[in-house]
Amino acid sequence: MVAIDYTPDRKDVDFYKKNGYWLSPKLFTDEELVEFRRHHAMVVAGDYETKRPPLSRDPEPGDTSKLVQVNNAYWTDATIARLVLSPVIGKIAAMLSGVRGIRLWHDQLLYKPPQSGSSGAIGWHQDLGYWQCLDNDKAITAWVALEDVTEENGCMEVVPGSHAWGLLGEDHFYQKDIEEQRKRIEQKTGQLFTTKPCVLPAGCVSFHHCITIHGSRPNLSKRPRVSIAIHLIADGTRYRAGSASDDHTSNTLRHPRDGDTYAGPYFPVLYREGDPLANVWMNSPL
Repeated sequence: MVAIDYTPDRKDVDFYKKNGYWLSPKLFTDEELVEFRRHHAMVVAGDYETKRPPLSRDPEPGDTSKLVQVNNAYWTDATIARLVLSPVIGKIAAMLSGVRGIRLWHDQLLYKPPQSGSSGAIGWHQDLGYWQCLDNDKAITAWVALEDVTEENGCMEVVPGSHAWGLLGEDHFYQKDIEEQRKRIEQKTGQLFTTKPCVLPAGCVSFHHCITIHGSRPNLSKRPRVSIAIHLIADGTRYRAGSASDDHTSNTLRHPRDGDTYAGPYFPVLYREGDPLANVWMNSPL
């Protein structure tokens, strides 16, 4: 099984409920991290071990001049799949969210180039703004640091407590003027916009609520920021038709009808309480 087993305690869950995020201890061994980084680099370069391309990517393979984002990277590589579909990550996500089961929504393999300037910044946004086709707000993201992530190399920053502010319509992943955006959000909410940097040693994972405002600043270091974001939904989540995110790429996989449950092979189960067989296929080669 991939990942060091960890069970959040009441203090961890209470912190998440209050702040809308939580930082884990180290969940992966040094040996695992070496392999994850090697296969991460393969996917960035367009070397797909399974010969199956990802759902989408930007920019094309070979271009690392700006932030690289690869969606459903787990299709391309068995080692990346074992990371993305980790039952331990699923269990932690379920306990923080207060749900009994967790499914994959999609993953995003991320590479932020060194000394990237404004092209490496990620604007303040709320994930649910892109996922309004979901019928609940229990979605959660596990953001895995494959190398040490610091303020210098552009770690993710969250706004503690902002998951209680509701959707703000500030979903600007590629926004470059993040200070102007911050001022606008303060005007909208009447709340002080204070960020908390998610500094993570390699192998640690940050978890954040789908309404928590987050983003990141440029990578000022001489090394890339290497990570993967695992977006997760509660088992039993249904499609809500007629939203601004009807055209989300995950909906193109099965073209759901209003009220359909997100289930099946495109939305695999990572964890289900009381079901030891939910992840038994994880130990089989892809």
